Order: sequence, then structure tokens, then C-alpha cells
Amino acid sequence: MSVTTTRPFLRPVIESPGRHRRHTLPASEFRPLNPQDAISVFEIEREAFISVSGDCPLHLDEVRHFLTLCPELSLGWFEQGRLVAFIIGSLWDEDRLNTDALTLHKPHGHTVHIHVLAVHRTFRQQGKGPILMWRYQQYLRCLPYVRRAVLMCEDFLVPFYKKSGFKVVGPCAITVAQLTFIEMQCAIRGHAFVRRNSQF
Repeated sequence: MSVTTTRPFLRPVIESPGRHRRHTLPASEFRPLNPQDAISVFEIEREAFISVSGDCPLHLDEVRHFLTLCPELSLGWFEQGRLVAFIIGSLWDEDRLNTDALTLHKPHGHTVHIHVLAVHRTFRQQGKGPILMWRYQQYLRCLPYVRRAVLMCEDFLVPFYKKSGFKVVGPCAITVAQLTFIEMQCAIRGHAFVRRNSQF
């Protein structure tokens, strides 16, 4: 006699869809970073920049510094809970960048200095950089005190940032070792276009 015939009155348990749901991480999430994200941020940044320029825009202590002072000016892109791309910014209060802008956060400033944008190596060439920059600009439009964003980059990155609405201001006063940079800025105004499924 088989097991099924000896227990004829037992029916399979069919769980309703709402019961015992397994918690799953969102497929894609954008949120401000915090000091606990600093190591993940630095690992991505180090791999992205050291191979190209030999140095990082921000070292680990500086990453922690900005994520403690002004976490609201950062944005991380997470997929299944894993950081895949990020932007870190701080406030600045002068027309042009100078060496103080590399380490200072000026709380009463109206300019966001974008220190770094980086994408994890396994997620590059997928268009994530421009999407993240667009999201960040929309987010900045929600902050009433922000008037513009400014950054410094090497010549070969100028076309990338131009596509995101940045304009060349001229050579940057900051040099790092033998590297020179172009300063670019973008006006931040108007209301953000907020996607329904986004936090921002």
C-alpha cells in the first residue's frame, strides 16, 4: 500500500500569497550614503581611479568625513543590496574651486561640489553613470538651497559631463601631482521630475 492511500484525508498545504512572504531586497534602489557605506564606496573608487590616474579623488578617511558631515549630498545606486555606483558631493561657497574645496564642506554654500562619480567595474558600459547623474541632479533640485553643481575632471571626461548638462568654465586651479583638470558647472533650478517608484 502506498503512502498516499494510507493518509487519504491529508491535503497539500497551499499557502496564500500573502503569508510567510520571504523578504527580498529591491532590485534597484537609490539612496543617500552613510558612513557605514564608506568601505564599499572606497573599494569601487580605488579600483576605478588608481588604474587610470594613480590616485583617488577621496581617500577612505575623506569618504567617511563627507558621509558624516553631509550624507544628504551623496547618492548610491544599489542592486539587490549591493552598491554598484555612487556620487559624493559637499557644499561650496565660492565662484571657482580651489584646493580647500577638496576637503571642506561649507554648510551655507549654494554650490554642490561633486567630488567623485564612480561605477563598479562589473557594471560599467551599461549606461549607469549618466542615469546616476540624472537622478542626482533631480535630487539636488529638491534641495531649495542648491543653485548649481560644479566638478573638475580630466579632458577625456568633458564630453561625458556635457551630455549631463555641464558646461566648461575653464582650466581648474587645482592640480594633483602632474594632473590638470577642467572645471565644469551646471545650473540646478526648477522642480525635480520625480519618478513614481523612486525615493527621489
